[in-house]
Amino acid sequence: MAKTVGPRRATPPLLKDLNERTVLETIRSAAPISRAQISRRAGISKPTVSLALQSLLDAGLVREATAESGRPSYGATFFEPVADAAFVLGLDLGARFLRGAVADLSGELSARQDVEHKGADADEALRVIVELRDTLLASAAVPAGRLDGVVVGVPGMVERATGRVQLASNVSRLDGRDFGADLAELLGAEVTLENDINLAALGEQSRGIARGIDDFVFLSVGTGLGAGLVLGGELHRGHHGAAGELDYALGANHEAVDPCAQAISELARDAAALAPGSALNPPYDGRSIFAAARAGDATALGVVEELARRIALHAAPIAAVADVELVVLGGGLGANGDLLLEPVRALLGKWTPYPPRVEASTLGEAAVLTGAVAVGIASARDNVFVNRTRARG
Repeated sequence: MAKTVGPRRATPPLLKDLNERTVLETIRSAAPISRAQISRRAGISKPTVSLALQSLLDAGLVREATAESGRPSYGATFFEPVADAAFVLGLDLGARFLRGAVADLSGELSARQDVEHKGADADEALRVIVELRDTLLASAAVPAGRLDGVVVGVPGMVERATGRVQLASNVSRLDGRDFGADLAELLGAEVTLENDINLAALGEQSRGIARGIDDFVFLSVGTGLGAGLVLGGELHRGHHGAAGELDYALGANHEAVDPCAQAISELARDAAALAPGSALNPPYDGRSIFAAARAGDATALGVVEELARRIALHAAPIAAVADVELVVLGGGLGANGDLLLEPVRALLGKWTPYPPRVEASTLGEAAVLTGAVAVGIASARDNVFVNRTRARG
């Protein structure tokens, strides 16, 4: 006869670890906070909170703090997290620019800088990243040993099985490369690679228009086209890591409805050739197209209307299949919300049974970098807890 096995009791070390993590997260969410407030918020007894606090103080993860101005303290001791217990480096590798920032565990930026890397070559990018890392750490007065990890947004898919960058065309010699391993060797730090549009979505979730929303898509329309899909509050990468590669979504029909910069430039050129009095002039780039449209030029407005239609054609399948609450438009073209939002909303309202809300990115060019920092902080908070408490033990 089979023996019924009941649930195992949690061991004291496990309970201790869980209590310390709970207390630390409670402090992070509501600092400065007293012992009694921690107990009430976390649902843990005061003696247990006291033991956890002492361990966290010994590990250098929390410290005593003063009460907020105007709040009565009644003689209580208040606590706050030690934000500079570790730092993270976030990087956004683009076709022409490398953006970087160093942040502490609270998300506060200690240093930020954008640099141009001429040639958009992967080997050149490695050299520029090392230089930028050194510059940022020196500017923030952060020793290299306090850097917990590096998160890099790359313009390509990061293959889940191998970690190699695939489908990358904007940076030469990046496609097919284990760029993360190369970078980790040069930096002597743990490196996490992620698709740049995925990080943009996480940036909007962390500090942008998508805060508090569990189901949304970040649609980037610019030099290329891509989507970062968040479902159930978590980034959806797909089986191979290729979720969001919209260039392949419409098959043979894609070229006819391509909303990217080169296709829209060609559309504007052809439209201007048929309208000699139009204000549209070479080089027919996004900036000149939208400037002419804002000035009321009918031909430019027609190009923008077609761009909105093409964006909606890519957003509609996502809305229909994933039933997202929000579509966030970003990228060099997509960020022009004053002219694009209303027509895209109207079309999705016609085409889908439950049209999502459509908004422009509130982070703009900082979206990818913001997401990289957010991912780095989430990992660093866990790492610093494990490393400090083990070292203390």
